[in-house]
Amino acid sequence: CLDNEGEVHEFDSRWKTDNCDECSCSKTGIGCCTSYMTPVDYDEKKCEKIFNKETCSYKVVEKNNHSKECPVHSWVG
Repeated sequence: CLDNEGEVHEFDSRWKTDNCDECSCSKTGIGCCTSYMTPVDYDEKKCEKIFNKETCSYKVVEKNNHSKECPVHSWVG
């Protein structure tokens, strides 16, 4: 399988992309999906979501004070 970066992967192999997607190669092609949950139910006027590529996770914090986390009521992934 040839991925979007031009790298060749063996059949039945798995890998994680730089964007935290988990991919696999089979004889029918490449399949990828996100490996993280995305916050969807939080106060978007007061708060913002920040993605951390090191941990492949989101943090929801106050826009004016990133040291204060905001409650999230629902996640999708």
